[in-house]
Amino acid sequence: MIKQKTIRVLVAKPGLDGHDRGAKVVARALRDAGMEVIYTGLRQTPEQIVEAAIQEDVNVIGLSILSGAHNFLFPRVMELLKQKGAEDILVIGGGVIPDEDIASLKETGVKAVFTPGTSTSEVVEYIMKNVKFNVIK
Repeated sequence: MIKQKTIRVLVAKPGLDGHDRGAKVVARALRDAGMEVIYTGLRQTPEQIVEAAIQEDVNVIGLSILSGAHNFLFPRVMELLKQKGAEDILVIGGGVIPDEDIASLKETGVKAVFTPGTSTSEVVEYIMKNVKFNVIK
């Protein structure tokens, strides 16, 4: 019998951003779609986020930011993942991120950026299509 592994997602709020309603809405949608979700809480450093992702053996890190510090915090998370040999973790971002910043974030390794107005079903669908892991037999 072949059993599909459950997708594990770490939803993180990096930096000093104190607004987490959107992150909680997305976390709930991911949970409702059958994923295991770990929420870090507010004001996490990139180091804390990467450490939690590795400890929790997640497939995905979802970074949510509204503070405007995405051009520093997202690349720092990517840098730390590389240093730890954890580049196989899919990293996506969301929040108030100007269109002109998205290309440079993707160049650092962030695979997708979801801006205000994106439906939660679009985020769920993206993760389900892009997470890669071995099937357990």
